[in-house]
Amino acid sequence: MELEVYFVDSFTSKVFGGNPAGVVFHKDEIEQDLMQKIAAENNLSETAFVHTSNNNRIRFFTPELEVDLCGHATLASAFTYFNFLNKGENEIVFQANRSEIKAVRADNGITLSLPKDEPKKIGELSTFSQALNSEALEVYKGIDDFMVVLEDEAAIANNNPNFSLVKSMDSRGLIITAKGEEVDFVSRWYGPQTGINEDPATGSAHALLATYWSKILNKSELSARQLSKRVGHLKCEVKDDLVEITGEAKLYLRGTLQFD
Repeated sequence: MELEVYFVDSFTSKVFGGNPAGVVFHKDEIEQDLMQKIAAENNLSETAFVHTSNNNRIRFFTPELEVDLCGHATLASAFTYFNFLNKGENEIVFQANRSEIKAVRADNGITLSLPKDEPKKIGELSTFSQALNSEALEVYKGIDDFMVVLEDEAAIANNNPNFSLVKSMDSRGLIITAKGEEVDFVSRWYGPQTGINEDPATGSAHALLATYWSKILNKSELSARQLSKRVGHLKCEVKDDLVEITGEAKLYLRGTLQFD
């Protein structure tokens, strides 16, 4: 059996930046166990599988498990579709476990429409301060992640968490965020629960981040930067039920998976 695979760096204008994702478009059914093995072998934060004969059903696998939603792997899949599989198209709709995700070509990249994620305030701060080795000013819970507000951009950039404590939390991951100096807000995302200590650029987390900062800053269009070593650049627009997230992507590798 052979499958074509693409490695795409998402939320970046240059290779070796942003967040790398694997992308596999397939016409025939692939067993879940095989998807997981491929994702583990790729050893990227996520590999997306798009079933073209099943209404573009998209599934996301970390090296250890399947997740319901992944923004950067969806961006990588749309980039692959627009640039290599169907160059005449400007829009594709994916069917994810959680929701339908529309991807549209934009002047400055590709725009994804993700479900809005409303933050719910958490009263207990000490657990998060201890896990982050930094004072948590506010804590919120979204659909998947906890989100902790820290003092400023420097606190985000210099944060050194206790990953063992983060891993024990009942969530997909932990976001830290603060108001930005050159952009509206900055963030980092920790996910040892999924086998990824730190994700370079997490599109799905911005459905929660943008919803929060839109209310704090009283604006619907926001610029964001994820302060990982690879750095991610995102534009967000908050609408009634959706958050539109726009980013660029670059191809790193195109090849063929071969296995019996």
